[in-house]
Amino acid sequence: MALKIRLAKFGRAHHPIYRIVVMNSSSPREGKYIDILGTYDPKRKQLLDIKPEKVKEWIQKGAEATDRAKSIFKNANIL
Repeated sequence: MALKIRLAKFGRAHHPIYRIVVMNSSSPREGKYIDILGTYDPKRKQLLDIKPEKVKEWIQKGAEATDRAKSIFKNANIL
């Protein structure tokens, strides 16, 4: 089972909000997730809340961040 740190879409029409979650790599975007790491607003380009200790913990456990998640973490100085 390969774990990914990726974005799961929620919110309303024309104003998406993304949760940064840990999921099985074969799960669909809005599928079942293992853990919520934070929330991202792409319109404002900011993290609404993030748990950096959880992000580092999951990376140490072997979860791989997607390219989009990596860029969000770099902008927030988490990685």
